[in-house]
Amino acid sequence: MTQPSQTVKRTKEEIDALINAFQQDENEEAQTTLVEHYTALVGSLARKYSKGKSFHEDIMQVAMIGLLSAIRRYDAGMGKSFESYLIPTVIGEIKRFLRDKTWSVHVPRRIKETWPKIKTVVDELTNQLQRSPQIHEIADYMEISEEEVLEAMEMGKSYQAASVDLPIETGSEGSTVTTLDIVGTYDEGFEKVDQKLLLESALHVLTDKEREIIHCTFIANKSQKETGEKLGISQMHVSRLQKKAIEKLRKAIRGQTPDALLR
Repeated sequence: MTQPSQTVKRTKEEIDALINAFQQDENEEAQTTLVEHYTALVGSLARKYSKGKSFHEDIMQVAMIGLLSAIRRYDAGMGKSFESYLIPTVIGEIKRFLRDKTWSVHVPRRIKETWPKIKTVVDELTNQLQRSPQIHEIADYMEISEEEVLEAMEMGKSYQAASVDLPIETGSEGSTVTTLDIVGTYDEGFEKVDQKLLLESALHVLTDKEREIIHCTFIANKSQKETGEKLGISQMHVSRLQKKAIEKLRKAIRGQTPDALLR
């Protein structure tokens, strides 16, 4: 059985030489060797920030981009080890990704920057005070206003929205519904009820024949010809009575359009 390969230990001089080879000549072999050497370290940083989240692969890709960026930009002449430059570079890339790409809704950048700091401060103050800190204590510690703390904490709830398919328990028997099941929708019927009540309140201004014509042409959707045949009058007579009835209704309901009411 083939044993899994282990990362070869390399000295600072060897790492610097590989980085220099890549920076000078775009040596792909040197870059590949560096990537393989630091993949485990980069993976551990990615797992630290993706624990319990569904986008570990995205964070891992961002972390690898940070590794490649560090290889390209590292300056051995500064005297520090590559690892001391690599780690903050990768963490910075991950934090920018979490700040800019993982919120469920759009919020201002200042909120994206303040909210993670508040969570850290809350943990620190909880340890110090042995209780949950109050808003003014968080504000004093961070040297910002209480309004800014409250705003960031409220918008922080938008970091990850719940799915509309998330089951919600509705009783002791374990029955569930989803958020989508209980979201209200606009019902045009309510508007039609109001229109019908308003129209009925104005019908008293019409004669019996006018009410019959309005009912036939607008409620029963009969043509003027059919209405005339039913009432024993001509289509032209129906048309005149209909116009007269509509004008009466218009005045009775204080200028509102009868056509809209009768649809």
